[in-house]
Amino acid sequence: MSVDPMTYEAQFFGFTPQTCMLRIYIAFQDYLFEVMQAVEQVILKKLDGIPDCDISPVQIRKCTEKFLCFMKGHFDNLFSKMEQLFLQLILCIPSNILLPEDKCKETPYSEEDFQHLQKEIEQLQEKYKTELCTKQALLAELEEQKIVQAKLKQTLTFFDELQNVGRDHGTSDFRESLVSLVQNSRKLQNIRDGVEKESKRLKIS
Repeated sequence: MSVDPMTYEAQFFGFTPQTCMLRIYIAFQDYLFEVMQAVEQVILKKLDGIPDCDISPVQIRKCTEKFLCFMKGHFDNLFSKMEQLFLQLILCIPSNILLPEDKCKETPYSEEDFQHLQKEIEQLQEKYKTELCTKQALLAELEEQKIVQAKLKQTLTFFDELQNVGRDHGTSDFRESLVSLVQNSRKLQNIRDGVEKESKRLKIS
């Protein structure tokens, strides 16, 4: 049997070529033993039909074993040659052939290519970090918008409640009342400012 491990062939076939050849050898050997046993039984039956036969079953067995050793010697010799042919021509992957999963190794990469790939990886990492920071900022802004919307909703609810109170007290339109209240407040502020100015002028005189 061959001592070459043939690992690349095992990767392709899923079994080692030596294992395949060993199974073939055992199958042929078992078949040879079965044939010799069948021949021996036929010979014994033929001898039973011959009267006064001096050949005993023990002699037949010795002859069978001797012939079996002869056949096995020739078979081992032939099988050794057949194994070489199978391993070299049939179950062997040529050195210039690559399996599909090893195609990436077909083109060797130089140090410059490696540096270029390393630079691309670093750029992608930086881009990822930037996008991650942007995402966090957007999430924070979204949370702020949710807070503002909640406050706005509270304010609108408050105005709706004020409008309902105004209706209960006879005010038809709360918005108009609010505008009027703002205008009156400005007028009062102007009057107050005028009074303060007049008071300061009188004190000076």
